[in-house]
Amino acid sequence: MTIRVLVWGENRHEQIEPHVAEIYPDGMHATIAAGISDNLGADASVSTTTLDEPEHGLTEEVLARTDVLVWWGHAAHGEVDDAVVDRVYQHVLSGMGLVVLHSGHWSKIFGKLMGTSCTLRWRSEQDRELVWTVDPTHPIAQGVPHPIVIEQQEMYGEFFDIPVPDELVFVSSFSGGEVFRSGCTFRRGHGRIFYFSPGDQDYPVYHHKDIRKVIANGVAWANSDRPERALPTLLRYETGDFFNGHGYSGPIEEPADA
Repeated sequence: MTIRVLVWGENRHEQIEPHVAEIYPDGMHATIAAGISDNLGADASVSTTTLDEPEHGLTEEVLARTDVLVWWGHAAHGEVDDAVVDRVYQHVLSGMGLVVLHSGHWSKIFGKLMGTSCTLRWRSEQDRELVWTVDPTHPIAQGVPHPIVIEQQEMYGEFFDIPVPDELVFVSSFSGGEVFRSGCTFRRGHGRIFYFSPGDQDYPVYHHKDIRKVIANGVAWANSDRPERALPTLLRYETGDFFNGHGYSGPIEEPADA
């Protein structure tokens, strides 16, 4: 089955900062999408949308036909409508994969899924980043060098306030001596989540072939094998009726004459 991938980009830095537009003339979302397409080929159908689209391009209809959502945001997290965040959240719990990139750690959707502040240390002084594989058997780590070398990048450092990851795939080290859990997986409901930190707007990291490979691997991993996307329903079972649950919405029912 072809993986239906939607790359969501804030697309603000590219519009107002000339040096970012020079690095990503079509927007970071387009560069990220191209990397996924280049690596997954016919196995993926990749499209893009941005913050300024109606409903941020994340309508119910769009999400229903999305297998994996890739998220990049930075300067305008607060502009993302809470109703849209709730919608994305429900789709993740129902089985849609989510790949959160770089400063998406502070997005509303990532924070809602993690339940923590998701804060960290940072510095933007053209650090060299080495991305070390700590789980070489993981599907996301396949086909990438150890380490990945990024000559210039923003530093992200510990402490990173996230829950203990289900799997730690990569850690990064920086010129200043800091380390960071740069590639982590989580499961929420039926959904798989991959957080991957390399990729600041001020550096051409999303043109880096090894970073593009990791993101594509993350998309393939986050794609759920679940044939149907639906939240589990709270059912009530009668004695002797083990196989057929009856629809049940909650512990308090409306009176018959309400």
